[in-house]
Amino acid sequence: MCQEVKKQCSCGQSHAQFHLRDNVMGQEVIDRLFCPSCSAEMEFDSETMVKDNNWVIQYDMDLARMFAVTTLSMDASHVNPELIFDEGYVTWREMYPGETEDITEERNKIIALKDSDPKEYLTAINSWAVERIQRLKDDGWRKAVQAC
Repeated sequence: MCQEVKKQCSCGQSHAQFHLRDNVMGQEVIDRLFCPSCSAEMEFDSETMVKDNNWVIQYDMDLARMFAVTTLSMDASHVNPELIFDEGYVTWREMYPGETEDITEERNKIIALKDSDPKEYLTAINSWAVERIQRLKDDGWRKAVQAC
């Protein structure tokens, strides 16, 4: 079972939903969140933060290391913000914050083809998914870059 968490950014204008893989780490590991607007005003610290396309997550690294050691028997010296994010222990619920809202209209147009033209629907949904992931990779979203 995986836990989801919603967090407001520091400036209060945006939010993101997080996925906590296998509940290995608690939501308290997320110290602060910075959206693209408020991340422009802060100093990036690679020891505690990970950046994803101008979104920045600051982790409580002492707590993250404690969780990694106690639940994963991991060497604390190997735990860093990139590992926490990229391995999915505390990462976006989606490929990027707000993805579900962004793709709803596009996806619904394609799904409308399902009953009228099933073959066209399969072609369109497959093409759309491949092109969307490539677009996200080109934009530099971490989860898309790591996707197959």
